[in-house]
Amino acid sequence: MASSALEFPTFKGRPGWEFTDISALDVSAYELISAAPAALGTPAPASGSLWQLPAPELPAGVSVGFEDGATVVTVARGTVLEAPLPLSVVVPDGKLYNQRMRVVIEPGAQAEVWEQYLSDGDCLLNVSTEITVGDGAVLRYVCGQGLSEQAWIFGAQHATVGRDARLDWVALGFGSRSGHVLMQTRLAGEGAEARVTGAYATRGAQHIDFDTTQEHAAAHTTSDLAFRGVLAGRSSAVWKGNIIVDPGAQKTDAFQESRNLLISKRAHADAIPGLEIQANDVRCTHAAAVAQVDAEQLFYLRSHGLPEAEAKQLVIEGFLAALVERFEPGQVRELLAGALERRLGLILG
Repeated sequence: MASSALEFPTFKGRPGWEFTDISALDVSAYELISAAPAALGTPAPASGSLWQLPAPELPAGVSVGFEDGATVVTVARGTVLEAPLPLSVVVPDGKLYNQRMRVVIEPGAQAEVWEQYLSDGDCLLNVSTEITVGDGAVLRYVCGQGLSEQAWIFGAQHATVGRDARLDWVALGFGSRSGHVLMQTRLAGEGAEARVTGAYATRGAQHIDFDTTQEHAAAHTTSDLAFRGVLAGRSSAVWKGNIIVDPGAQKTDAFQESRNLLISKRAHADAIPGLEIQANDVRCTHAAAVAQVDAEQLFYLRSHGLPEAEAKQLVIEGFLAALVERFEPGQVRELLAGALERRLGLILG
């Protein structure tokens, strides 16, 4: 393990770690377990899963293998994977697990990959993800973590989107004690599109940290990022986002927003958008907000006879509904709505 050769990031001392203190992390307290392929399908017990999807029969042109310590999903050129491909990683208590994932969608192919991280008790999960969406290909990648609230998670996830290709990336952060997840999207080919949707819901002393980048490396590219979080107890969250427009990436259209709803007085959130624009014919906008539950909305609902707890829940559900409505009616919307509903039940319960 390289941890003995590299210094740990210093809280407020290294860029990207200003808001996440990992001084309490003792890597030596965890036993390193060998990398293994992600399980295909929903693990048992199913009740601990974020969603339940059956393992599909893989058609010709679709493969799930294990190479050089990484789970590798490949969808061959022109292949259409009709059913979602579910993958799950379960980390045992007291273990350190390094999970590598490579998803390769070759030119003209279409696929949907759902990956979830779960755990039992106190553990440490390191995630490395490489996504390649070839020219003219389409990928929906849903990645959610429902780790134990004693666990740590650190992730570096990078996606490259080719010419006239489309990536729909969904990130859910529900569990863990603390950690830091880097999500980078590079629009490498002209006409590439990326939509990134993130949701987190925390309670107790949890801390969630997402660091996102939308890099426009070619002309006529589009990105749309929206993150929303609900924070209870004395939990905290940070979203730091950056839109980068490289020289020559004219006609870029990029948007990013982060909105946070604090449902307790001790919860805290930081939302930090950023722009680095090196082209002169672009449209780049951003928005960020951190707020308490709207008192006027609560008053309106209570004046119509709803109890305070029920009124508050409706306001929170409405806040998150904006994320769910980014998806067309059908299985995806239903599964995401169900995962959010169950998590809110725990937070508000």
